[in-house]
Amino acid sequence: MPGDRDRTTSDFAEAVNMTASELERWLETEESKAVGDRPGDGESTGHASGRRIVTLLRGREGDRSDDDYAHMRKVTGYVRRHLAQRPEGDVERTRWRYSLMNWGHDPLK
Repeated sequence: MPGDRDRTTSDFAEAVNMTASELERWLETEESKAVGDRPGDGESTGHASGRRIVTLLRGREGDRSDDDYAHMRKVTGYVRRHLAQRPEGDVERTRWRYSLMNWGHDPLK
């Protein structure tokens, strides 16, 4: 449905406030790799999502699949839920912020 895709695109653009380049650089850091749940011994869910977000940000909107839109909704939901759990105090060097950044949102921007 075009309306649903437009809404998903808008919500995703609001939730993801990092550029593809910023996110790509962030994903290379030790802080990025140190946070998140890890199914097995592999990459964390958020880190893998970040790599996919980079691809979505660099891709053309007309080339997105239903699965891409589903992931965009997942990202938007995660960012909204996580922002609602903001800890008190300075969050600059917190796992909370680092986890959000893996999902493309820097709460300090």
